[in-house]
Amino acid sequence: MAMKGREYDLEDRLIRFAVTIIDVVETLPNTRAARHIGGQLVRSGTSPAPNYGEAQSAESRRDFVHKMKIILKELRESRIWLRIILAKRYLSSAQMNAVLPECEELIRIFVKSIATASAKKVPQ
Repeated sequence: MAMKGREYDLEDRLIRFAVTIIDVVETLPNTRAARHIGGQLVRSGTSPAPNYGEAQSAESRRDFVHKMKIILKELRESRIWLRIILAKRYLSSAQMNAVLPECEELIRIFVKSIATASAKKVPQ
């Protein structure tokens, strides 16, 4: 039962991360470059939550690992867009300090989860 609680905690974190990403994008200036960055970030930053839901319904361990890798890819892409926003100074360091560390932590969680799931032996 504790495992179920942990799954929902991660799902909730991914949903909160998506909402934070939306908040970041909505505060970007209305310039051509910022709209492009915002569009890319909103796609990559909001996709991990629904992809995690898909991973929970994976048809096999291999399918589960594949879906988890997609989540990791999207989180890494989001990190790059967030770093571009920070480097361009579209938002302050203080504003970015709320989202970048969470992105980093989620990346670490998924790297570990993928390694754990990949290492498990399938019973014969």
